[in-house]
Amino acid sequence: MRIGCGTDITEISRIKDSIQRFGEIFLKKIYTDNEIEYCEQKNENKFQHYAARFAAKEAIYKAINNFSEKMEADFLDAEIINSTTGKPKVRFLNKLVKFNECEIDLSISHCREYSVATVVIVFEKE
Repeated sequence: MRIGCGTDITEISRIKDSIQRFGEIFLKKIYTDNEIEYCEQKNENKFQHYAARFAAKEAIYKAINNFSEKMEADFLDAEIINSTTGKPKVRFLNKLVKFNECEIDLSISHCREYSVATVVIVFEKE
């Protein structure tokens, strides 16, 4: 068994600026349709949620790369969803689908200026 851990902090203003500057090009490169739909429902707080999902994806990739060699993955290979109780969860897609069998704990938080995410992934097999 191996454990991968990753943390990331993201400035909300950077994500907001990128979305306002590049629009759909940026959104479609970083976020799945489900993530975009979720964040857009948050109205004036949507940029906090976009930044939180960005931080979560960065933390996930750090955890995975702590475990193994550099993986060829992009932002669309992990989707941040919420359980029925609102807890954030990861659904791996495309190149990372094999990690759906792992135990994953994801924590996301944000304030006015920053979003932060920490993830722990337990790999049962290599």
